[in-house]
Amino acid sequence: MMTRYATARRGFNRSGFTLVEVLLVVVILGILAGVVVGSFANRQKGAMIRAARAGIAAICTGVDLYEVDTGRFPAGLQSLIQNDGAPNWDGPYVRGGVPVDPWGTQFQYHPRGEKDYLVSSAGPDLQHGTADDITSFANPSASD
Repeated sequence: MMTRYATARRGFNRSGFTLVEVLLVVVILGILAGVVVGSFANRQKGAMIRAARAGIAAICTGVDLYEVDTGRFPAGLQSLIQNDGAPNWDGPYVRGGVPVDPWGTQFQYHPRGEKDYLVSSAGPDLQHGTADDITSFANPSASD
């Protein structure tokens, strides 16, 4: 009698998942993947903006050191890497060539008279002069 019960019971066992169960798991995994990818994309953009700000700060430090050594601001970023004929040049003031932002475009450097300059990145849209530009003023009082 025990054998018969075990045989009858074995016939009711399922050997796999139903299609509905598999689809439910796939939908849940898709939702989780969408949340994770969306969160990662926002974090990556924020990290790139912070990296651009750090690059601008490094360039500003190089420009300031150049000015201390030579008595004037450099004509361009290339002057931070190789001597442009300035007396007392003691560079290079930045490492690794002309710096590029996290989006692969060169940082822009604009001397603004004899006492100020502007360093900027085009930001995520890669177009200068738009709202997402990342800039740093060497002199906070000269933010005109």
